[in-house]
Amino acid sequence: MRIVTWNCNGALRKKHVHLAALKADICVIQECEDPLRTQDHGYVEWAGNHLWIGENRNKGLGIFVRNDLAIEPLYWSNIYKDHYVKYFLPCLINKDFQLLGIWAHHNNSPNFGYIGQMWKYLQVNKGNFGKILLAGDLNSNAIWDEWDRWWNHSDVLRELHELGIESLYHRFFKEGQGKETNPTFFMNRKQERPYHIDYFLGSMAFSSRLSGFGIGAKEMWLKMSDHLPLICDFDEQHNVSA
Repeated sequence: MRIVTWNCNGALRKKHVHLAALKADICVIQECEDPLRTQDHGYVEWAGNHLWIGENRNKGLGIFVRNDLAIEPLYWSNIYKDHYVKYFLPCLINKDFQLLGIWAHHNNSPNFGYIGQMWKYLQVNKGNFGKILLAGDLNSNAIWDEWDRWWNHSDVLRELHELGIESLYHRFFKEGQGKETNPTFFMNRKQERPYHIDYFLGSMAFSSRLSGFGIGAKEMWLKMSDHLPLICDFDEQHNVSA
């Protein structure tokens, strides 16, 4: 099984043909249009079997799956105390594993933007996590940890580790958090401003079956977005949906 996550930087209707070339079974896409509110018939046909959330029909979070896969929404809470966090899209694939699509937002939060949104979502929902893959744009890296916060990037990764969930990039490439040699994002598409802020995070069912991990070539993908796609392959002989 191949799963891709990509922040497409909008206008997926003009870019999905390039995703199709990756031959993914599942795509988790940030900043994409709602397929149900577009006039682009090619995009509608490509989107087919999907879930989508967002406050703006032109820029939300979508999960697109192969037509023969079953995808069902999971109704987990987006409320931490009195704060609504965004964007998180949990679903069940083939009644077999959980997939959590993520586009971590600033969300007009003075203290809990981006990784703070993930921390709050985790406090409310980690009891729901089972055989799970988290995929998306966290807008975060350990290099931005602050000494006086208890919800840093490293704190979130530590909580996930306690649940048996780890970063698949770091497992595959054997690199430390904050020491990534392969960027996933280029600020303003400038190659001199690279960062690693997109992730796959998986429970043992995924980490033990990881057979490949790729990041799209910047020469191609920076023409379309400031992010590069992440591509995860899982062992066919022990498929996560088997």
